[in-house]
Amino acid sequence: MSLDESELPRTEEEWRVRLSPEEFRVLREAGTERPWTGEYVDTKTPGTYHCRACGAQLYPSDTKFDSHCGWPSFDDAIPGAVKEIEDRSLGMSRTEIRCARCDSHLGHVFRGEGFTPKDTRHCVNSVSIRLEPRTDA
Repeated sequence: MSLDESELPRTEEEWRVRLSPEEFRVLREAGTERPWTGEYVDTKTPGTYHCRACGAQLYPSDTKFDSHCGWPSFDDAIPGAVKEIEDRSLGMSRTEIRCARCDSHLGHVFRGEGFTPKDTRHCVNSVSIRLEPRTDA
């Protein structure tokens, strides 16, 4: 369920109260969960992935694919759902992806790897998202 705009935390301390310690570390401090440990790495369930922090819709399940990288991978987000930010941490240039609604860290996006026809891989931490299974299946 998506939080109403007035319900979104305004400070990091408010986020810390709302999120588990691991969720806070990844979503608010741009951490990364260990590869192959996330609950959605191998999930094939039809539905929609939402931001775990604010509930905004991010990825339809039909954009998820097996990249064998250790994290859930999507080749496209719902238009306007994520924003991209240059990330020069770890001595390299990458593109970080964040929830456009609450600015929480989701992971990174990579292009030019050839995994899908869109040639894009949104590498997302499972702890950053929550799957809402489709109910009409």
